[in-house]
Amino acid sequence: MKKKASRRRIDVNVDELDRIIEAAMQAPLNEADGRTLKTAVHAMAERLVRRRNTEKTSAVLEPKAPHAAVDTPEPEKPAAAGHGRNGAAAFTGANRVAVAHATLQSGDPCPECHEGRVYRQKEPATLIRIIGQAPLKATVFEMERLRCNGCGEVFTAGEPPSAGPETFDPTAVAMIALLKYGTAMPFNRMARLEGQLGMPLPAATQWELMEAAAKWLKRILSEFIRQAAQGGVVHNDDTGMRVLQLVRTTGDERTGVFTSGIVSICGGWKIALYFTGWKHAGENLADVLKQRAAELDAPIQMC
Repeated sequence: MKKKASRRRIDVNVDELDRIIEAAMQAPLNEADGRTLKTAVHAMAERLVRRRNTEKTSAVLEPKAPHAAVDTPEPEKPAAAGHGRNGAAAFTGANRVAVAHATLQSGDPCPECHEGRVYRQKEPATLIRIIGQAPLKATVFEMERLRCNGCGEVFTAGEPPSAGPETFDPTAVAMIALLKYGTAMPFNRMARLEGQLGMPLPAATQWELMEAAAKWLKRILSEFIRQAAQGGVVHNDDTGMRVLQLVRTTGDERTGVFTSGIVSICGGWKIALYFTGWKHAGENLADVLKQRAAELDAPIQMC
């Protein structure tokens, strides 16, 4: 009985092969890396051939001399998904800090084997640190002042360009708007939170900022309404809304208050409009369609 030839075990380190390939893209392979890559390629090629051979072809073809084989470990069970954890790629709004290695640079000799060279990997190791801070953060610029003891003239350092011309940066105004109208945080609650964090922001100041910003946003809203009026399909609906003080037109005896939602599909875009007041959805839609181009046919209404 012919004894079956035993296969020599070769441990293939994928990270090591990646390093060798990366190195070959930048400099010629050294002898040690070349032997490692050649052995791994031959071993994996033979394993693929053995897997693809059927019983029929195995009986007809003469078996090849045994080469180095790769003994792959059993695949690990995939980690359970979820658990509320997010990878570094999910933090698209995070500040990213590149940290260089303290002692090594790409191309330096390997301090472990002293034969190869180390090269930078495409994917760095990541570490996530999340800190707490106020929604609005203030910066106090302290410009140095110098006074002449002879004439009394005072010389003040110039304002840095990063200070900007206004006390409230546009990003701060946008953050207040998102907190108030996007997440329903009242002005008074926002003022209390900012005050507790050492960033005083009175509710009256927040309202003044929103009132000033609304004048600019009205121009954008007017253009959205004009674009929505040209849509081919229009959806509209109503829901009840409570407004403490609502100014009505003279002679209007209705008591209802509505928020009308209008969604217009225009050229592949969906434009969503919201109107709150004494008018119902039909009246609000009629006001929007007054800006529809005369040459267009009537849109399809879904309600």
